Amino acid sequence: MLRELSLNAFQKALDSCLKEHVDFIVVSGDLFHSNIPDMGVVNQAVMKMKEVRDKGINIYVIYGSHDFSPNETSIVDILSSAGLFQKIVKGEVSNDKLKLEFFTDPKTEAKLVGISGRTLGLEKEYYEILDREFLEKEKGFKIFAFHTALDELKPASLAQMESMPVSNLPKGFDYYAGGHVHVKMEKKLQGYGAIRYPGTLFGYNFRDLEQNAEGEKPGLFIVSFDDDVEDVRFVDAPVCEYLKFEYDVSNKNSTKANEELVDKVKKSSVKGKLVLLRVSGELSGGKTSDIDFTQLREILLHKGAIYANINRYALSSKEYSSIRVEGKDVHEVETKLLRENIGAIKVTEPMLKGENGISLAVDLLGVLRHDKKTTEEKKDYNERMMRESLETLDLTEAME
Repeated sequence: MLRELSLNAFQKALDSCLKEHVDFIVVSGDLFHSNIPDMGVVNQAVMKMKEVRDKGINIYVIYGSHDFSPNETSIVDILSSAGLFQKIVKGEVSNDKLKLEFFTDPKTEAKLVGISGRTLGLEKEYYEILDREFLEKEKGFKIFAFHTALDELKPASLAQMESMPVSNLPKGFDYYAGGHVHVKMEKKLQGYGAIRYPGTLFGYNFRDLEQNAEGEKPGLFIVSFDDDVEDVRFVDAPVCEYLKFEYDVSNKNSTKANEELVDKVKKSSVKGKLVLLRVSGELSGGKTSDIDFTQLREILLHKGAIYANINRYALSSKEYSSIRVEGKDVHEVETKLLRENIGAIKVTEPMLKGENGISLAVDLLGVLRHDKKTTEEKKDYNERMMRESLETLDLTEAME
């Protein structure tokens, strides 16, 4: 269901572009959640993008950290080769400088260029050698697309996210189209004009969906320009209603907590809504496994919820308090555990130490969490997991 809702959000966003009669569309990375996504999703997305292209609307894309692959052909490469959209990432390194090539939109003569995102924030290496002077000297209306968090715009909730200073970006562009940060943000910075992140169209994890439930409006920016930016509007693209509620088990045993949770969900009005339930606190007695989360989810779905997502990463019991680590979601819990214990592991490789080692481990866990696709054989799944894991660890030579 989440896959269907995510696809619906994408289709709705493109419908907004058609309704607004835009000249072109810029996608700042993570068009898909992986470099080789489910082909059913790709098929539906391709049909919608073809509808847009057939109406004369060009689509310009850079890779995101999810759909980028340094050694394998990504679905982005395939669709670009088929002429569905244009990748605006092209350049060469000469005299230790990365010189990027501009792409000119034929209808508006806007000039677009970008730098793709990579896992672990490795795209920062590109910015370190970027020939910014060349980009800044170019005349005309210019758009810079990037897929990286910036120190100056990073919200407190994403404090652990890899980021870089805004000074890494070339100055003097008319519009900066940001990706990677799943929160809508816009800020004017001296020398750079307005930098904007539209956020996610739907949601990648519990935290994204929770932000939507708390009022974050998924959508896209519509930009009007001539020689300069004349107007920027944010267009909402909602796909469902949300219901979020929390339950604290503190000072309750597992039996009492389970009874109250069952009663709570039975009394909730959830029909037609995406339900988010966060269960936290320390049980005074019993085990966390005594709470029947499967039953809770079944009750919610039976009452008409379109999806039920239960977060219990901050739930613990006194019996297991010695390993208690609190966090809002699995990413935060894993990061805390790694940060507390990485110092006890003796390694000589710099990339495995400190914050670099933590980021690498979190990314590897994210890869290993990928499900087997419905049309995928077990052997192919195992090979894919091995390939993506080695790519994450930058050990692809081991496959040769």
